[in-house]
Amino acid sequence: MTCCEGWTSCNGFTLLVLLLLGITLNAIPLIVNLVDEGQFLQNPISCFEWWFPGIIGAGLMVIPATTMSLAARKRACCNNRIGMLLSSLLNVITVIGAVYCMLVSLRALSEGPLICNSQVNSTSSCEFSFNNLSNIHPESFNLQWFFRESCMAPAEVTDPTLSGTRASDGGRYSLNFSSKENKHRTIHFSVFLGLLLVGILELMCGLSQMAIGLLGCLCGVTKRRSRIV
Repeated sequence: MTCCEGWTSCNGFTLLVLLLLGITLNAIPLIVNLVDEGQFLQNPISCFEWWFPGIIGAGLMVIPATTMSLAARKRACCNNRIGMLLSSLLNVITVIGAVYCMLVSLRALSEGPLICNSQVNSTSSCEFSFNNLSNIHPESFNLQWFFRESCMAPAEVTDPTLSGTRASDGGRYSLNFSSKENKHRTIHFSVFLGLLLVGILELMCGLSQMAIGLLGCLCGVTKRRSRIV
């Protein structure tokens, strides 16, 4: 197996693990919502889980390149110049899916869960527009919704002494499920931070395979070994 085939095979296994991880992460808030509310669309944790960044972007869009790359291990369709070129082209879809996953995750981390931003915790308050993905400014990107004692509006705090005691409590709220707010914040942060990392790793694998695929196409690969009976 040449270095081109070996790298392609390694990329295939890496992408397979990442796409399974992305699908699992995306499914977590959907499953939690189903268990808690008994319905998918009732009081979701976030609008952005319904953009399916892990299921579509980091999942389905990565399958063609993953399948093609894994074929290199069997010295099948990637063991020729056309196969290497095709593996490179298919990773363009992987890169697009990874960028989509990253943009949705960044937007989700900047906005926080629905419980921090809306009195109506339902998909009716969600705006599914691709313009939202480009509306990310570095100065507005922060995680205050996660690190402050409560992300809810001040009017929602019924006991004024409660916020004072919680403020001196440090960041313990973010690591436990003692309330619905803390639960949603922790799940939202963990899921979309994980999806952001998955998208970054898939982007790196996709770009590297595009380069190695072109190299294999230009330089060629080894000939097929004769089949031993």
